Amino acid sequence: MDNRPIGVFDSGVGGLTVLKEIKKLLPNENYIYIGDTASFPYGSKSKETIIELSKKRIENLIKMNTKIIVIACGTATSQALEEMQKIFNIPIIGIIKPTVEYLKNKNIKNVGVIATTGTIRSKGWQNQIEQSIDNIKIQSKACPLLAPMAEEGWTKNEIAKLAIHEYLKNMKNIDALILGCTHYPLFESVIKEELEEHIEIINTGKMVAKQVKEYIVENNMTNEKNQEHDTQIFLTDMECNFVNIAKKLLNEDNLELQKID
Repeated sequence: MDNRPIGVFDSGVGGLTVLKEIKKLLPNENYIYIGDTASFPYGSKSKETIIELSKKRIENLIKMNTKIIVIACGTATSQALEEMQKIFNIPIIGIIKPTVEYLKNKNIKNVGVIATTGTIRSKGWQNQIEQSIDNIKIQSKACPLLAPMAEEGWTKNEIAKLAIHEYLKNMKNIDALILGCTHYPLFESVIKEELEEHIEIINTGKMVAKQVKEYIVENNMTNEKNQEHDTQIFLTDMECNFVNIAKKLLNEDNLELQKID
């Protein structure tokens, strides 16, 4: 038994799509979420900057006595996860490995990946997929406008539809599409309209949630206290549209946001 909270961080609201899926599988846990809104977006920053930002956020979460940390960000996973796992003596899970395992188990051979410019440039998804799965064909596309649009709440309007169409128009002959940035599930309904019916849309949050649950159960780290379970949300910059999106996404009206340096 381990009643400490689970820590999750992202550059903004995108990581809430991961938090939402983890809470479905582990409703008895407490959570601490950090949105690094002062540094948003991560996707256009250098690898060195991503490593430094990730290090700060993990240090914050460790000070808050978390038992496991989820990097709920495609860019930070692709460019900083390995470094963070070397530096810190705490379980740290990113979004790529659990999703690659899912692809392998489903025997998917033609896959598309959409993500931020930094993630695509790093080839984080491509390298791990190719290392794990033989003869797989990968189409990658950077979609730099989507994360900022998600932060504004522009996920289902005409601008979103036009942007999705432009980004996906050359994505042909795939069996599945990985939403390689955690902001992108907010566009899932629009993306679904753009793709052929047989193409599976892969929300990485679901894969991450499964791995977090497996790790916690296998290592006897579940929270077994009968108490009101708590989700604390911290932001590095309060001047943003975060709370409106968060309330809708998590279906919680009483969310309180706190400032963190």
